[in-house]
Formats: sequence, C-alpha cells, structure tokens
Amino acid sequence: MSPRSVTLRPWQKAALERLSSSTERDFLAVATPGAGKTTFALTAARTALAATTARRLVVVVPTAHLKRQWAEAAMRFDLHLDPGWSAGDGRLPADMHGVVTTYQQVATSAAALRAVADRAFVVFDEVHHAADERAWGDAVRLAFEGAARRLSLSGTPFRSDTSPIPFVRYDDGEARPDFEYGYGDALADGGVVRPVYFPRLDGHMEWTAPDGSLRSHTFDDALDHSAANQRLRTALSVEGEWLPHVLAQAHTRLVDIRRSSPTAAGLVVAIDQDHAHDIAAVFHRRLGVRAVVATSDDPDASTRISKFALSDEPWLVAVRMVSEGVDIPRLRVGVFATTTTTELFFRQAVGRLVRWVRGGGRQPAFLFIPDDPRLRTRAVRIAEQRRHSIRKEHDDRERVDAVARSMRDDFGDPEQLSLFAPLSATPLGDATEPASIWDLDPGGHEPLEDATLVLDLPPLPGALTPPAGAMGALGAVRRDQKKKLRDANADWTRLIVRRTGMSHAQVNAELNRLVGLTRITEATAEQLERRLRAAERWLASMPPPRPADDRSGGMRSLDRRRQT
Repeated sequence: MSPRSVTLRPWQKAALERLSSSTERDFLAVATPGAGKTTFALTAARTALAATTARRLVVVVPTAHLKRQWAEAAMRFDLHLDPGWSAGDGRLPADMHGVVTTYQQVATSAAALRAVADRAFVVFDEVHHAADERAWGDAVRLAFEGAARRLSLSGTPFRSDTSPIPFVRYDDGEARPDFEYGYGDALADGGVVRPVYFPRLDGHMEWTAPDGSLRSHTFDDALDHSAANQRLRTALSVEGEWLPHVLAQAHTRLVDIRRSSPTAAGLVVAIDQDHAHDIAAVFHRRLGVRAVVATSDDPDASTRISKFALSDEPWLVAVRMVSEGVDIPRLRVGVFATTTTTELFFRQAVGRLVRWVRGGGRQPAFLFIPDDPRLRTRAVRIAEQRRHSIRKEHDDRERVDAVARSMRDDFGDPEQLSLFAPLSATPLGDATEPASIWDLDPGGHEPLEDATLVLDLPPLPGALTPPAGAMGALGAVRRDQKKKLRDANADWTRLIVRRTGMSHAQVNAELNRLVGLTRITEATAEQLERRLRAAERWLASMPPPRPADDRSGGMRSLDRRRQT
C-alpha cells in the first residue's frame, strides 16, 4: 500500500516550503549530516511526481555503496529506483520511477542519462563531488540540463576552489544555499544530532625530511605546510607509539560507552588501504580486538559496511568508504588518522558520529584527533557551535587558500618522496577533553516536546504507480524482485531448450513475443511474471520427453502450442 504520510522535522518542512515557493529550476539545500536530507529530498521528489511537474526521478550519489541506500530509502515513499542501471539497459521499464547513479557513472554515460533525465526531478547528493574532476562537472551539465527540477544537497558549505559546479550559484567563490540548516541549529532543536567532543593528543615526532635533514618537533611547533604534513604523517605511522596510544585511549572510551549502549561502535579514518590494514593489526595485537576493514579496493566493502552497521562489532577501519552519506547511527567514537586535513573532509568525518538515536538519552560522541594546529582550528569551530548552538557560524577565516593547499602533494617534489622516513612518534600525556562521558557541558538533548510534523503525501498518478506483483515480498528493491524473476525465467528457458531442441534465442524470442517484450532489461515485474507463467504452460503442454526428441520435434511442439 502506498504510504499516506511522512513525519518531518521543522527544518524539513521549512525547506520544502522554500523549495515549492521558488520559481528557479535549481535549489541548493545545505543541512548538517544526520539532519535528514534524504527524507527531505524524497518528499520533494514524491510531491513533484504526484503533481506531474516531473515525469521521473534521478538521484546522483558520490559512491556505489550509496546507490542501494537511496533505492531502499525511496521504497519507503513507494518510489522504485534502479540502483543497478547502466547505459546499455535501454528504455527504463514502466514500473520504475527512476534510477540512482554515481558522478563517475555520469561522466561515462552522460548521453544515455540525458534521455532518462529529460523533464525529471534530479537530486544531486553531496553535490560538491561534481567538482572532483573537470570531466564530472561537464558531464553533469550535459546529462541534466533538460531536467524539470534540480535539487542539490550538501552536508557542509563549500567553495569553488577548482571548477564551478553546474547548477549551483556562487557569490565570491562561495556556494550560496537557498536553504541552510547548520550543526548549531540542529543541536538547539534537540533530537536531531549528537554533541561531538574532540579529545586531542600532542606528541614528539622525529623524521627524515625529503631533503635528507633530521627533523624533531611536537605539534606545538610552528612549521610550514610541507613540514607540518610530514609531522602528521610521522605521528600516524603504526611503527611509532603515538597512534597505538591514541587507539588504546579511544577503545577505552568506547568500552565506557558500551556499558550503557552495548552496540556502540568506533570508526578509524585511515590514510590508505595499507594503513587501514596495519591499524586493524594494531587493534588485534595490542588490544585483542577485531576490527572490520573496508577499503575501496575490496569489492565486498559495501557489504562489509552494511553488515557492520547491523552488528555489535566494536570497530570499523576505513579510508574514504564512510566519509559521507553512510548511515551507521551506532558510531560514537572516532579516530581521525588521515593526512587529509581539509575542512570539508574533517566535517564529513565528524558527520559520521552525529546521527541521533531517538530515545537514547544523552549520547555524546568523541572524535580523537592529532593536536595538529589545522585540525585543532577545525575542531574549535565545531565546538563553538556546540557550546553556543543558537549562534550560526559566520567566521570564514583561513578558508581562501586552505583547501587548495591541503589538496597538494604532502611532500612537494614527488621525486624526493623516497627520502622521507618517519623515525619515531611518542605521545605526550593523554588526550585532553573530557575525562568521563558525564563531565560534559550540556549539548544535544531529546526535544523538549514532539517537534515533528506529519505531512500528508499526495497520491502518485496511476501511470506512475507500479503494479504490485506476486513477487513483491521477495526484495526491498524492485531490481531484486526482477532479478529473482529473471533467474526463474532463465531456469524455465533452459528446460524448454532441452525438451524441444530449440536454441535459447528461439525460446526467448517466443516468450518475449507472448508478453510484448522487445528487451528483457525493459521488462516490468508484471511482464516477467506473465513470461514465467507462459513458460510453465508451454512446458506443461508438451508430451513426455522421448529419447528421439530433436529440433524439428521441438518446432512442431511450438506450432501446436500456437494453434491452441
């Protein structure tokens, strides 16, 4: 049965009203991670499809893992999106409302997507990724310039330090949202996000610099950008004592939290794949703890993350797999163990810890960070929003060149890379704040009263309401249902081929003809079900198998069936 209503937070309702009153085709909504951007976007899309101002829905996401997450979320709105769509699939089946694709896929399939997105409602999730590569932005413009409405989403304000992102307005290089809901706003509302605290640890690091010189510094020493990156890389080496010490402190904090929240978990954001596996080894060797590793080179990474989200395992170590968009509400402790220090990436990491669990009482989260001045500055900005959650953040110091500088190579000349070598990293004391999860300033609370609002969803027009097939209970995503039906069709086709001596092509062509199909990829679930029933009847109408059955006998059987 189609859902009749959706429960919205006040900011989501306000954003929807702003969107509906806008006469522009493009709309940028910036909302803090964990606030509910997906629900806002799908409500807007459902409304547009119901009003027939858009004929289908296209969602573009940063990673393949998020394609399925969006498709499953859309199901709750009775919207069927194909997370496995490819340019070779042909026409979109009539029982699908649209597709979910990635920015990378847009770059290779812009022409095919252009036809799918014509007069569509398009959602760009974490739209700043469209500027990751110049080709991606160009492809986004080509593929979606014919869309009826384009809704861009982001979890944090962003600049245009590389190529401007299509369909986004800029003012002096800064993206200008049409609606903004910040971390401080969410904390003040209560019941939306958790307060995040930033225990930080100083250290004494020694390394051989790319020029061959011996360097020895703590995080308090003022260094140029290149030397600061070398110091941070040295601290994060698993061969030193600094990182294992931080991991041990983070695990102690997680154990403390798990006394009252037994399924609470931790996340370590690592530098690269080798670093992630080395960190997992430290957990096992020093702490006797098994950590799940998810890296982009592992084809099962998305499955690992999904299983971890539903398990009670304590630690996940990842590189960029969970930098944004992935919803694991049980994450309460993090370790920022990467050399990527941009404000955007730091805020994305913080965003993994802020997702509020309703009814969970006080639920502070903690991100352990090196006491690197850049990270310290970023943490202070967020902490200020936590301590003064009524006040919106307006301080844009250090933004102009920070992102561009941080994206450069950490060590300058790549040919000198082999000369850099971390020698030692010794922690200086323990992490700073706070000693106990109860020694905290107030921040993050259940809403004082039920602040949610119920919005009645308009019914989808008949042409857009997919028929409920007999296989509907077999999978949460319609593509899964169809795969089961296609597999069953393939099994019956093989049986008919063996009984008749006909080729697979002949059998498939006849079955497709019976249900009015041109291509199996364009079939609806209802057509696949009818095709399956036709195959069953065909096989049942044939005489028992004889040893002498041949190709001509199969053709005579087909002729007899056509006559009946």
